[in-house]
Amino acid sequence: MESKIGRIGLGIVAVAAAVVLLVVLSSSDDSGSGDDDGGDRGASVSKPPGEGNANEGQGDGGAPRTPMIIVRGGKPVGGVEELDFEAGGTVRFAVHSDAPDELHVHGYDVERDLPAGRTVQVEFPASIEGIFEAELHESGEQIAELRINP
Repeated sequence: MESKIGRIGLGIVAVAAAVVLLVVLSSSDDSGSGDDDGGDRGASVSKPPGEGNANEGQGDGGAPRTPMIIVRGGKPVGGVEELDFEAGGTVRFAVHSDAPDELHVHGYDVERDLPAGRTVQVEFPASIEGIFEAELHESGEQIAELRINP
């Protein structure tokens, strides 16, 4: 009887250890972006985001959030986003569109396909100072104004 209880206890300990290990390993996967897929530099596509805009504040652990621009009916929800970046740094934002379109950042000639219902991460070096428009090709709508500050 004691050996049966011992085996049950050992089984419970093994399951608990496996759960702890799973939690630790899965939380370490969340720390990096892992965007380098060898394809279109700076673009990655993910599933739809929740409602709201992530342009303000910081994420967990003090890391800045990636600004999110949500496009519905060919127009940016909340109006044209004003995004500030430092020259020499990285321009980084995301766009989620309910319809297929193409994003174009003037001055940098950065273009990204926007599949319907998906989020595209946009990232490129902030190598040119100034103010630049980000617009949609299909609708011709400006969705962001990027300020690259000295």
